[in-house]
Amino acid sequence: MKALEGINTIGIVGAGTMGLGIAQMAAMAGYQTLLFDANAEAVPKALATIEKNLNKGIEKGKVTEEQKGSALAKISGVTALEEVKADLIIEAIVERLEVKHSVFQTLEANNAKDAILATNTSSIPITQIGAALQHPERLIGMHFFNPAHIMKLVEVILGAATSPELGEVIKAVAQKMGKVAVIAQDSPGFIVNRVARHFYVEGLKVLEEDVADHATIDEL
Repeated sequence: MKALEGINTIGIVGAGTMGLGIAQMAAMAGYQTLLFDANAEAVPKALATIEKNLNKGIEKGKVTEEQKGSALAKISGVTALEEVKADLIIEAIVERLEVKHSVFQTLEANNAKDAILATNTSSIPITQIGAALQHPERLIGMHFFNPAHIMKLVEVILGAATSPELGEVIKAVAQKMGKVAVIAQDSPGFIVNRVARHFYVEGLKVLEEDVADHATIDEL
């Protein structure tokens, strides 16, 4: 399995809201970044959005013109899933297990044996996703929060077969991206979504008991 120093290229599968945000952070951290989406039109749109995000960062004084130019130069779009060959590949596609299985089987077949495979899933157990792989020890959860280029937290989730050392490697990658990374074991909802469920339930109770109205609860 690759060490942090061996990760130079990051592939992102899925160029939607989450994927483009992750790609932006990877490029900003200095990684050569490959971006793929099954919808060919999604990648150019994602690249345009990334440039807009960087321009906003410049306006706020958080990004320099030099950083913007460097980041954009490091992101390349690819047109086939088989072309996503990298040291670390992060999947950020639809939350459907069978689709993720198909994607990861293709990635495993077309990448080096020491390439790391990560999923941005927010709800599907890592162990279930890894069940489709010949080497599930190389799969790990890397759950970013929306918008990924702004939100600091990243959950690093170990599946039942995930190599324990891999957790520390991915935590270090997330930190290099400027994130606060926490390691969790595989369980429904991981950490944040599991804790948040209780807030949602209490919010409904507050509404039912007329403690506050919809607008006030939503504002909080």
